[in-house]
Amino acid sequence: MTKKTAAKKSAKKTSSPLVEDVKKQFEKEIEKGRKAIEKEAAKIKKSVDASVKQADDYIRKNPEKAMAIASGISAALGAAAALIATHGKKAKK
Repeated sequence: MTKKTAAKKSAKKTSSPLVEDVKKQFEKEIEKGRKAIEKEAAKIKKSVDASVKQADDYIRKNPEKAMAIASGISAALGAAAALIATHGKKAKK
């Protein structure tokens, strides 16, 4: 066994508990983060469900207004798409 190999083995033995402590702490922090994400995802899901229900109720009560709004949004998106598609092209004469 060379001096370098012996030094590496002794370094591994002395740093192992420290590495294990850091690894355990890292895993705990990852778990905390995962739980926080799950909590926030549940809040967002509740909020989205409430918004979808509210929109559905509005559409059922006001179908004419809902169609007018949807038509306006569609026209605006179509106009924007047309502008993007023709941007930079010269008109032929």
